[in-house]
Amino acid sequence: MPCCGRNRSQLTSDSGPAETGAPPTGTWWVYLLRCVDGSLYTGITTGLERRLAEHNGDGPAGARYTRSRRPVQLAWCEAAASRSGASQREAAIKRLDRARKLALCASQA
Repeated sequence: MPCCGRNRSQLTSDSGPAETGAPPTGTWWVYLLRCVDGSLYTGITTGLERRLAEHNGDGPAGARYTRSRRPVQLAWCEAAASRSGASQREAAIKRLDRARKLALCASQA
């Protein structure tokens, strides 16, 4: 998923040994999704590819907000060292206005 500047193996926490360039197991991700209606959704996860698939209907765990706004696309992501750090960053992003969220997405493109 190029929006994050990382390849597929780097987006999952259970992706293998460190020599592959993947983050260590347990890496938390903060992410922004762009929904089909143009709205943005912010969340955290340890498995970015898995969570994106869930938001798009693969499995029962997609967020209620995104269920009626599929398909969703990953617009931005950032690694965090801990769940606490990811939650704090998520809260900060949720406080941003739409223009600043879009600027955040554009800064990673």
